[in-house]
Amino acid sequence: MKIETEIFFSELREKRVIKMAIRVWISLFLCVFALLGSESYASENEDTQSKEFVVTLDHSNFSDFVGRHKFIVVEFYAPWCGHCKKLVPEYEKAAQILSQNDPPVVLAKVDANEEQNKVLASEFDIKGFPTLKILRYGGSVVQDYKGPREADGIVSYVKKQSGPASAEIKSSKDAEDFIDVNKIIIVGVFPEFSGEKFENFTAVAERLRADYDFGHTSDAKLLPRGDSSVSGPVVRLFKPFDELFVDFQEFDVDALAKLVEEATIPTVTVYNKDPNNHPFVVKFFNSPNAKAMLFVNFNNDLFDSFKSKYHEVAEQYKGNDISFLIGDVEASQGAFQYFGLKEDQTPLIIIQTNDGEKYLKINVEPDHIASWVKEFKDGKVKPFKKSEPIPEVNSEPVKVVVADNFQDMVFNSGKNVLIEFYAPWCGHCKQLAPILDEVAVSFESDADVMIAKIDATANDIPQGTFEVQGYPTLYFKSASGKLMQHQGGRTKEDIIDFIQKNRDKAAEQAPGKDEL
Repeated sequence: MKIETEIFFSELREKRVIKMAIRVWISLFLCVFALLGSESYASENEDTQSKEFVVTLDHSNFSDFVGRHKFIVVEFYAPWCGHCKKLVPEYEKAAQILSQNDPPVVLAKVDANEEQNKVLASEFDIKGFPTLKILRYGGSVVQDYKGPREADGIVSYVKKQSGPASAEIKSSKDAEDFIDVNKIIIVGVFPEFSGEKFENFTAVAERLRADYDFGHTSDAKLLPRGDSSVSGPVVRLFKPFDELFVDFQEFDVDALAKLVEEATIPTVTVYNKDPNNHPFVVKFFNSPNAKAMLFVNFNNDLFDSFKSKYHEVAEQYKGNDISFLIGDVEASQGAFQYFGLKEDQTPLIIIQTNDGEKYLKINVEPDHIASWVKEFKDGKVKPFKKSEPIPEVNSEPVKVVVADNFQDMVFNSGKNVLIEFYAPWCGHCKQLAPILDEVAVSFESDADVMIAKIDATANDIPQGTFEVQGYPTLYFKSASGKLMQHQGGRTKEDIIDFIQKNRDKAAEQAPGKDEL
């Protein structure tokens, strides 16, 4: 699975979601699969060439079709999405191969950009394109597709997902093939494959199969690590970090699932260019804890010292609402751009809490890590804010706002403020810019109205106040503090009309006219 970190951070800037910090982080480090273009393939006859194997669904037939299938994969896409277009030949090729499986497996698609299908997109919490979902048992169980995006990988992943949730290990060869030293593998040891404990283990495997591989055996001697004399029932979790394996004798479904989730988060998660580490990075950011990240050059002469000291701190605070990650500077350029950091500030630690606040320690030394984290936990560290410099001259019709003067210019100005959240590279923002200039000029003689803009890629914006899911996003704050998003037309006349309708009446004045 090839991971393109820079592509991911580019997409993040296009679709920045300012919601719960967990969602932001999931978006922030969730690494995007590289979607490879595919050469068209020749089929054996003209009928195969013309037939589409991916089933097209929409709001009118979705529930009925899904309800008739025990297992189905559904892609939610948008026609304009570049990654969706790249996926088309791979997804179609996989659908053709899987149609000949025994039993056949169906791949389907939904145009989530179509107005009538947006209810479906909302129901399945579709945040970006393409998003693939696995629907089981007539749609009663929904899981995220977490496999490759090229045909052979799709086929392999889907076959495994559509088969039994746990595979039986009968021989040393089975165990060798099944237990990958770079992955989380969970094996149940049972004297017989029946009874409540085995059924509960299978239920956990069914629930978590999209994330982990499950197996079961009656002979612990076949397993590469752990006590080979146990006859079970016991659940042995193999992992490529920390203690390498752990045994559980808990068979309540919810409790066992929780133990598995907790055991699969490393004490210190490693973030580098090794794709084997990326699933653990995803788990790190899925955690509800505060996120502590140490960025250091892995080739630094002091790296071993940093790693050791950081691990000691992570052990100290384990289970104390804070998780730890160590990232290689070379692999973390997208993160640096997102946070507004510079390489000459490394080694550095940044901590982000679930309310979006960030805390920063630059040019840290190994022996300073423990004391600084303690200061953070004791509430003695001030939050860090990413901001461009406050402009020395701000005389253009559209005023420039940055993070450091946002409160004063927007909330404390006493004015009716229309503010644009934009990205410098955004084509739609460039098209809107001259229109906003005209709107601003028409209000120049009105002291109660201000048109402003902020580069949302270079400045932090107030958490929980503005929902910026794409660029440009327009918000209006009335003089009395009423806040609303502008979602109407974007002509000069549309925007002026919106301002006039929503500005405070006491401050109302026609644009472009002097007071008498």
